[in-house]
Amino acid sequence: MDKMVMWAALVFLGGWLWFYLFLRQLIFNFATALPLLKRFAKAGDGLISPNAKRYLTISIIVWIAVCGGIAVLVLYFAALYLKISFLVGGVLGALLYIRHYGPDTQSNYNDFCSTYYRFVPDDALRTHMYDNKISQMKARLDEMGIDKKAVIPGFKRDK
Repeated sequence: MDKMVMWAALVFLGGWLWFYLFLRQLIFNFATALPLLKRFAKAGDGLISPNAKRYLTISIIVWIAVCGGIAVLVLYFAALYLKISFLVGGVLGALLYIRHYGPDTQSNYNDFCSTYYRFVPDDALRTHMYDNKISQMKARLDEMGIDKKAVIPGFKRDK
């Protein structure tokens, strides 16, 4: 019985890590990167390269394979109490992270900028995205004649 509890606790931690390390990235791709790429594409032609969408597609495919592969391994080989423990760990991780979903938090926007800056053709805007300098990004977007509110969210849900 003691070993079962210890294994369940270990697999619970594994489920939480599975969510935090892998599934969270997949959720970021759908909840943050995809909407922001659409905003950038709508804001102006040439604001972001079409290669960014290919990068996102490859990232989604890789993370689906990784998340699904790990989940299939656990769900196929583990005993029922370990499967439940794994799923509870993953669900708890998701519940703890739920307020961070979407592009309207500054941390997610900064993560997006740090990842997708390389797909912006304008040198000044690319540099400001890399440095996560929102005020300078707004100024550069104004210089380019692009509505900054269409590209940069209001960050209503920041802590």
